[in-house]
Amino acid sequence: MPMRNGLPHLLPAAVLGIACVTSFILLLTFRPHVPGEAATAAVLDAILLWDSLLPRAAIALIAGAALGLAGALLQRVLRNPIADASTLGIASGAQLALTLGLGFLPLLTGISRELIAFAGGFAAVAIVLVLSWRRGLDPVTVAISGMIVSLIAASLSVTLVLARGEYAMSIHVWGAGGLNQQDWSGVISLAPRLAAGILAAALLLRPLNVLALDDSSARSLGVALHGVRFSILVLAVWLSASVTATVGIIGFLGLAAPTMARFCGARTTGQVMMTAPLTGSAVLFLTDCLTQLLGPGFSDLVPTGAATALLGGPLLLMLLPRVHGFSAVTATADAASRQVRKPAVTLALLALALAIIFALALGLSPRDQGWSVATGPLFSELLPFRLPRILAAGGAGAMLGAAGFIMQRVTGNPIASPEVLGVSSGGGAGLTAALFLFSVPSPAIMLLGMALGSFAALLVMIAIAGRSGFSAERLLLAGIAISAFCMAIVSMVLAQGDMRSYILLTWMAGSTSRAGAFEAWTAIITLIVLTAPLFLMIRWLTILPLGTGLSRSIGLRVLPSRLVLAVLAALMTAISSFLVGPLSLTGLIAPHLARLIGLQKLHHQLAAAILIGAGVLMMADWLSRVVIYPYQVPVGLFAALIGGPYLLWLLGLKERSS
Repeated sequence: MPMRNGLPHLLPAAVLGIACVTSFILLLTFRPHVPGEAATAAVLDAILLWDSLLPRAAIALIAGAALGLAGALLQRVLRNPIADASTLGIASGAQLALTLGLGFLPLLTGISRELIAFAGGFAAVAIVLVLSWRRGLDPVTVAISGMIVSLIAASLSVTLVLARGEYAMSIHVWGAGGLNQQDWSGVISLAPRLAAGILAAALLLRPLNVLALDDSSARSLGVALHGVRFSILVLAVWLSASVTATVGIIGFLGLAAPTMARFCGARTTGQVMMTAPLTGSAVLFLTDCLTQLLGPGFSDLVPTGAATALLGGPLLLMLLPRVHGFSAVTATADAASRQVRKPAVTLALLALALAIIFALALGLSPRDQGWSVATGPLFSELLPFRLPRILAAGGAGAMLGAAGFIMQRVTGNPIASPEVLGVSSGGGAGLTAALFLFSVPSPAIMLLGMALGSFAALLVMIAIAGRSGFSAERLLLAGIAISAFCMAIVSMVLAQGDMRSYILLTWMAGSTSRAGAFEAWTAIITLIVLTAPLFLMIRWLTILPLGTGLSRSIGLRVLPSRLVLAVLAALMTAISSFLVGPLSLTGLIAPHLARLIGLQKLHHQLAAAILIGAGVLMMADWLSRVVIYPYQVPVGLFAALIGGPYLLWLLGLKERSS
């Protein structure tokens, strides 16, 4: 809060400034010196100081200021306290564009890297705004749309890295946001852009003040809303893309800087626009100093951008009480007017459809001479390769369908799923921990790590959901926050560029191309063991959506039942994510389709969700093999491209019904 004399609180700002100065002094004092003959070592030390350490400090200050200003502009123009380059998909869009450029037109990327990053970032935010426009840029819808665009862009980026690894692996290493500098060229390139951005923001200060009002009041004061908003968006995206093109992705700094500026006492638009760049500079500078101080020798502990991204999850959780929306995602297909009279026949038809998909995936494929059905000796040769991956994909899809069904019933939220709520990303964090603890972890160790990570993420999610009364919007934003935090941990390892990075990249893409007997048997056995008990827990799944108080009054022991269901859902999510990656969204699609076809009883819906989930991922796996034959695309990409549009359709469901 402001002080009595109207000046902002100076204590938090002073503490941050002292921390920056102290860390830089420590860095200068304890930095490693070049060994060898004294005169030569002194010359090399001076070169490292003036051409590496000082440019790096300067680029941290400039990039942090640019991202802080961009975040403040985005939050003001969208009236959204959680808007920044990460939550709006700008960073992922820029990275995808640069990955495309580096993979297919490397010379063009060297000539106009900033322009390519700007085009990708602007395309991403344009898609997000188009998707959210009908809802008046509601913060929740914007955040969810940004999550979907980021998910699809990340999936495409990983696919390109795996397909064009000789060019594009460096994009993921660079994309984690390393500030290492070899000269002053980055500073010389970025500093004028920051100066131009500050000047433009100063010229736009009056329209920015007016944007705090509602649209009709702003128009009455003579502000051309669409033109002003477009100009501010272009400025913010340009600043973010310039930083991304120069140093890589610095996650969530645009979210952190304005928030910390307000914490330091900035209240008016002018104060925020002035303080956010300073705060962004200080946060990035301090983070970069700490990564160097804590790292061995001249190497960083982790890339600075990945370390900064760890702010995203906790910050989003902290900002949840300030975010209000239309509860757009509370619409549910449970109210579907259609009701199946013979559910057994419907389930039999679903099983028949699954069998047809299985046979199609097993036998039909393109060849150089055209499409053909494998028979005889050819079928026998292909069976050991195709059958394990089909079973792994089908088993993973079935378990994701069951896990999504559990989460939607436990939270009482029809939008809940392992992917949306960050449970799959929690499995990624667990896998990362296993890769750190064991140099070459066995598949069993990897599965255990993913199970523990998924379980921890789900427990956090249930705790948050319970505190907010299982509010749909708070639950979703909390899921985005947990996913952001976990994926930041994954990005820190990806940036190392070693074999652990390749394992994580393959996992993120959701490729089943290397599935063998172990993966197939794992999918089949765990599917049977983990889903069979669910049909004995239908009473729990029926009562839990009624709320904690009513559930207890009926006689249900809420905590033990939720814990058991959480363990089952976490195990199914971890194993499925191990097999097909974190991006499929099958856990969202399958339970909804089970209700949309008109099944009313929970055990029928559960069985249908299992069958539909298996069919969706089997079909996605088959398409991943045939769509660009003879090459293969990871199955997670196709499943995400199916699930993303479905989630967007679901967001518009309540609007059309109201």
